Amino acid sequence: MTSISVVALNTFREAVRDRVLYNLVLFALVMMAAAILVGQISLDIEQIVIVNLGLSAISIIGLFIAVFMGVGLVYKEMEKRTLYALLAKPVRRWEFLLGKYAGLLLTLIVNTAAMASGLFLALLYVKHSLDHSDLYLLIAVYFILLKLALVVALALLFSCFTTPFLAILFTCGIYVAGLFAPELRSLQGPKLSPAVAAFLRRLSYALPNFENFNVMALAAHGKPIPHSLILHNTLYAILYCGIVLFVASAIFARRNLK
Repeated sequence: MTSISVVALNTFREAVRDRVLYNLVLFALVMMAAAILVGQISLDIEQIVIVNLGLSAISIIGLFIAVFMGVGLVYKEMEKRTLYALLAKPVRRWEFLLGKYAGLLLTLIVNTAAMASGLFLALLYVKHSLDHSDLYLLIAVYFILLKLALVVALALLFSCFTTPFLAILFTCGIYVAGLFAPELRSLQGPKLSPAVAAFLRRLSYALPNFENFNVMALAAHGKPIPHSLILHNTLYAILYCGIVLFVASAIFARRNLK
């Protein structure tokens, strides 16, 4: 655990020093400021507009950070030759991967918290006060973090055996496919053979179901989010990330780094 924490903290420090993160967070805060302006010209739907645009900004910016920084976690260390010096020390390869994952996840948590604070400030500016229904925004932000944890795990997996460009394509492809996982299970048509339908149904269960983490509409309208969904999404994200990180560690352990 000491090795993992050291790698995680170093990864977090490197990410914080990266100016791209500051630019992305600034862009998200600007989007929330724009949401206030848009909300003011929208009759009686200021809160809905601000919440939808704010949560969308948090999700999109988080995805950019997760994908573009996640695919470079391993490649960057190999390119700078720092990985070889690190692995020469008493640090196992799986500890290195988990440390990198934890470091980027910590970066996402900090940046998401900053953007969520901006969203709450925007709501406070418009409503002049916050009520109990606004707490559901915290659950929506929590679900975004769970989704980003899955994306980081996938990006880290692909970065273990391919180039950053291909890793970005694979990660984005799985993310888009995961958004439509529920539709794949019920996909039917006259030109769709039973074998293809069965394959798509099995594939939908293998893909990460990102649609389960989308509670933006509920949060925007101040509707309660079921506790069962919170528990289900938490356990689902933990299990899926664990499987992906296990596969990534197995691949990275067998990779020839010479």
